[in-house]
Amino acid sequence: MPDKLHIATYNIHKGFSHFKRHMTVHQLRENLRALDADIIFLQEVVGQHTGHAARFENWPRGPQHEFLADSVWSDFAYGKNAIYDEGHHGNAILSRYPIMHWNNLDVSAHRFESRGLLHCEIGIPGWPENLHCICVHLGLFKRGQSKQLQALEQHIEQLVPQNAPLVIAGDFNDWREMASRILVKRLHLTEAFELTGGRVARTFPAVLPLFRLDRIYVRGFHVQNAQVHQGRPWSKISDHAVLSARMIRR
Repeated sequence: MPDKLHIATYNIHKGFSHFKRHMTVHQLRENLRALDADIIFLQEVVGQHTGHAARFENWPRGPQHEFLADSVWSDFAYGKNAIYDEGHHGNAILSRYPIMHWNNLDVSAHRFESRGLLHCEIGIPGWPENLHCICVHLGLFKRGQSKQLQALEQHIEQLVPQNAPLVIAGDFNDWREMASRILVKRLHLTEAFELTGGRVARTFPAVLPLFRLDRIYVRGFHVQNAQVHQGRPWSKISDHAVLSARMIRR
């Protein structure tokens, strides 16, 4: 029975480098394989884009989450958030373990910024309860973030049993550090980097991270270590750094 879990979260910037100078989705797949996480939370994942497919000869034929999962992560879920003429993008979760159920909650604060919460229940062999994973990408503005965090709180209270293990990870766009007021103080989660380093991690921009935008919150785990993957080669793939954490089930 696996009692250890290695997870990662990454805003992949739709498969392009900083300022969209280069398509990076092939290098991204190799780097994610090297990271070797059990479950990966991804934001800004392109499900379809006819313009990019026509422009780039080696653009993946299928959705990015399927291309990235390939033969390494046997299960995946994709939550479509932003829809436009050429296609759509959203959040995705890649998992080595079976995804038993999933749903995508629209938490868009206004029509100019489409956001969602992708919630998966994952069956870990030998665990008495499913692992609940929520991939988050919140809006840029304080008022919208506040409403989205309230929606996240209500969603957890209604659908996640208190004794079930829970991981919430993603791009919170939370340089004001508001999220912990709800998730730590009211829902009794732990932020991996607050626990191991005293404060949430700097993740943006990936070349020299200054802003603390991305998070990993957990409940029902002991966090062994947490790491920011920045600099090369990661800084050449996306504008965000990657976060990872190794944890033991309590």
